[in-house]
Amino acid sequence: MTQVAEGTTRIGVAIDIPEPWGSQLTRRRAEAGDPQAAYTPAHVTLLGPTEIVTESLPAVEKHLEAVASAQRPFTIHLRGTGTFRPITEVVFVTLAVGISECELLAGAIAAADGVHRDQRFPYHPHVTVAQDVSGDALDAVFEELAGFSARFDVGSFTLFTHGGEGPWQRRRDYPLGGLR
Repeated sequence: MTQVAEGTTRIGVAIDIPEPWGSQLTRRRAEAGDPQAAYTPAHVTLLGPTEIVTESLPAVEKHLEAVASAQRPFTIHLRGTGTFRPITEVVFVTLAVGISECELLAGAIAAADGVHRDQRFPYHPHVTVAQDVSGDALDAVFEELAGFSARFDVGSFTLFTHGGEGPWQRRRDYPLGGLR
């Protein structure tokens, strides 16, 4: 990751993958040789790394509160693997259930004032398990996790910040549907 420009804050918003699956998927990502595994636990991204003007952070947080309170809790079912190859060297665990809810959340989150993100590709909810590693490593993860399955309830999403080095820092959880 690159350093954050002065006067800005790098944020991301994600749904954590609960245990025991989160550590299992993060560990498998590390075993593939993906250096991001050390900094980014398994998750479903709702807003990828985005730099915002630091002064706008309170307004973004207020927007996230409103988005979260408008979304009812839902279920995610992770099942099997997919890839973005040959466009990008990524293997991921797919969402069999929860796609629409993630798409709605991602769209609402990205609509916050002060959040401007150029998207190279359309939003596609997934859990990255290998990225920018050798083709053999990508193939191995794709095959090994092809039968992966996990079902869990989503009751919140999380705002993370990143200073340019080291792991992402959890800033705040946002309960869905007004859950506290």
